[in-house]
Amino acid sequence: MTSAPQPSMHHALAYRRVAVLLILCLALAWAASSSTLHDALIGVLVATQELIHAHPFFGASMFIVIAAVSAMFTFASIAILVPAAVFTWGTGAAIVALWLGWIAGGIGTYAIGRHLGRPAVRWLISGEALQRLESRIPPAAPFPLILLLQIALPSEIVGYVLGLARYPFLRYAAALALAELPYTLATVYLGNSFIEGRGRMILGIGAAIATLSLLTWYVWRTTIEGYLAQESQT
Repeated sequence: MTSAPQPSMHHALAYRRVAVLLILCLALAWAASSSTLHDALIGVLVATQELIHAHPFFGASMFIVIAAVSAMFTFASIAILVPAAVFTWGTGAAIVALWLGWIAGGIGTYAIGRHLGRPAVRWLISGEALQRLESRIPPAAPFPLILLLQIALPSEIVGYVLGLARYPFLRYAAALALAELPYTLATVYLGNSFIEGRGRMILGIGAAIATLSLLTWYVWRTTIEGYLAQESQT
């Protein structure tokens, strides 16, 4: 069995996710601490709330669709819309809508990998990232390893690769739902903290979720090395 490539690309993916999160939290905390900017943005949220109330089904549907798209493509993000969802529906409904949207998007990436195949996936993510990640995800990898990977790396990349590998769909969907839950909760409570102007809470949530992501990445990297070494001996 040939040795797996060095995981430098995996490091970049894991650190990029954390860097984007921390930048977002710093921007939110800064906006929350500026009374002028915060008041202006709350005014935007009030206008958005009125628009959504005028078209409740369309507003909720579009939020879920945009959340799904944000889970499928790295260049798309729903973060700027979450405060509007929290302001309009409250934290509980926002959590459910965002979670369902992200799960739908993750399933979409899996479906693209499984049914459209490698040409479609290579068009969406870099070939180097795809090759390196494929080399480190055995098709028969146990559920805990897949769950750790879903938490540690951007979910859209993992979904494409697991779809290509034809990893069992129900196990993938279960790992996806569990992995997205802490990020959903963190994102919604970031939005709620911004609405309340709680800059320190924003930074605290950002630090907690960044720590979770990096710690999970370290555990996955250590565990997968042992798993691949064991597989090579059988």
